[in-house]
Amino acid sequence: MQNIVSFSNTDTVMQAAKLAFTQYQQIPDAEKANFLDRIAFEIETLGDDLINITQAETNLPTPRLLGERGRTTMQLRMFAQMLREGTWVEASIDTAIPDKTPPKPDIRKMLIGIGPVIVFGASNFPYAYSTAGGDTASALAAGCSVVVKAHPAHIQTSTLMATAIAKAIEFCKMPTAVFQHVTADSFETGKALVQHPATAAVGFTGSFSGGKALYDYAAARPNPIPVFSEMGSTNPVLLLPNALETNAENIAKQYAGSITLGVGQFCTNPGILLGIASTSLDSFATTLATELALVAPSKMLHAGILKAYQLKSAKAIEQEGVSIHTNNIPSDTTAQPLFASVAGEVFLANPLLHEEVFGPYAILVVCKNESELISIWETLKGQLTTTLMGTSIDFENHATIVQMAPQIAGRVLFNGVPTGVEVCASMVHGGPFPACTDSRFTAVGINAVKRWVRPVCFQNCPSSLLPNALKDENPLQILRLVDGEWKR
Repeated sequence: MQNIVSFSNTDTVMQAAKLAFTQYQQIPDAEKANFLDRIAFEIETLGDDLINITQAETNLPTPRLLGERGRTTMQLRMFAQMLREGTWVEASIDTAIPDKTPPKPDIRKMLIGIGPVIVFGASNFPYAYSTAGGDTASALAAGCSVVVKAHPAHIQTSTLMATAIAKAIEFCKMPTAVFQHVTADSFETGKALVQHPATAAVGFTGSFSGGKALYDYAAARPNPIPVFSEMGSTNPVLLLPNALETNAENIAKQYAGSITLGVGQFCTNPGILLGIASTSLDSFATTLATELALVAPSKMLHAGILKAYQLKSAKAIEQEGVSIHTNNIPSDTTAQPLFASVAGEVFLANPLLHEEVFGPYAILVVCKNESELISIWETLKGQLTTTLMGTSIDFENHATIVQMAPQIAGRVLFNGVPTGVEVCASMVHGGPFPACTDSRFTAVGINAVKRWVRPVCFQNCPSSLLPNALKDENPLQILRLVDGEWKR
């Protein structure tokens, strides 16, 4: 299929994407919605073949893959519904007032797609954050063409998903190059795609080094473009005193499950736990170590991720002042859960301990008091999530912590675990740098579309030339802001 290229020439791919964007922009949103629905249908039609191939490539179990496939098709249909509903364009109309001094012109504003988008597939979510995942779905919904650079760790899966999209393109008679799939495995290919003049934006989920490199490539262009990199997080959890006094054992069991969920291969894995020294915190640590010891070692996504986990975790636990509470028996095939602890002052003095360890690992930072806990929390910089485990007494006694939380992360949780990202309009999956390159946006939910659009206003534009969403008769029947009042 023309959409799938091992790699020919960056300019060929991007010029095709640029032309397809121009054509795709003119297609009514209702037809784009049908296209997204059809992609979801074609993915489901792949059936067990898709699941079996992905399982062989990633070591992910069948229930996890079935759930992720469901999430992926749900996302596509969610954006289709968004297109049909129409308010996502944020249409705003200010009609003319000719007798005003000076005369007020007719001004009408809406959001439009920004151009071809490069999407880099993620290793840990072969469906939901890769070829047909949220970045691709939201960019297509925005009216952008998409070029996906497949992740080399699950190339067969990515190619199979790309064939599903290609079938949907053919069925819905969309521009052929509205979606293209590049399988070349090289840094040079990624750099060339980001820096091509036709590229308008970039979406990435992965490591800090990878996301920052793409950001720097884009910044070095003659015309810099936005790069939306989600680069991981340590997702600090604050274990407040009263909660531990009343429920330390249950909280520990809850977090043993979260730390090891998916072999710890989530960007929301709770990697740093903060608590104030007490017998209750000691009880929590003992129970957590016991529960983690019951979790069998498991295969990670691929050998490269396993090696990185073993190297980073081993380096962390060998630091001076760090105590290890679980066995550390390196294996060539599986990852073992690791739990360590360290005094707050030692943690503060050693930035290496602040780094993300991608895998089933967590470190408990034992603080002397609330002041030290807050200092450490602030030192951790921007996060995707931060969690407060506390009672009403804790939240009253530690009001400063509650007030500070939104400055730390994009998602603030109360008495839960950060693993598990609900796909809904209110979800924020993003956060201050270095969790993401732009904390104003989310990579999950319908608001993810806002990464790929920009506002344009039309002044004194003839009605026949206006986009449908801005016409007085409003054939789309969407809700619009007209002279300060919401109307259809």
